[in-house]
Amino acid sequence: MKRATFRLQPVLELRRTEERAAAAAAAAAANAAADADRRATEYETALSTAELPRTMPAGAFVAAMVLLRTAATDAADARSLATASAEQAEAVRAGWTAAAQRTKALERLAERHRQAQLHAADVAEERAADDLVTGRAGRPTRTGEEQAWTD
Repeated sequence: MKRATFRLQPVLELRRTEERAAAAAAAAAANAAADADRRATEYETALSTAELPRTMPAGAFVAAMVLLRTAATDAADARSLATASAEQAEAVRAGWTAAAQRTKALERLAERHRQAQLHAADVAEERAADDLVTGRAGRPTRTGEEQAWTD
């Protein structure tokens, strides 16, 4: 008897590959978001610890204020980048979740197919046993053998 193959097996393999790729992308996005958050925190920490001396020439004061303004802008940009990276990481993770759900659905179909094959094999075995038993009961026996009891 020819065994039926799971016709969606190539699709299942493709889904598994997509899920692995999505998992790798989610990990990379999470790492990028963590790095962006770390850099933003470093900028903010450096900015909060900056102090101006009590006395300084006017030119140095203006240069220091411009430098602090630039540092504040850099810190704000870094925080915006960290927020955007975190949002993107969440979107990539959602894509990974969707890929995993599609894979799981096909795996359930494959398992259902395997169960159907096992059931079909059991039914065929039972049918063969029934045919053997009913075939013996219907054949005439040789003399001296016991007759099967029938109602």
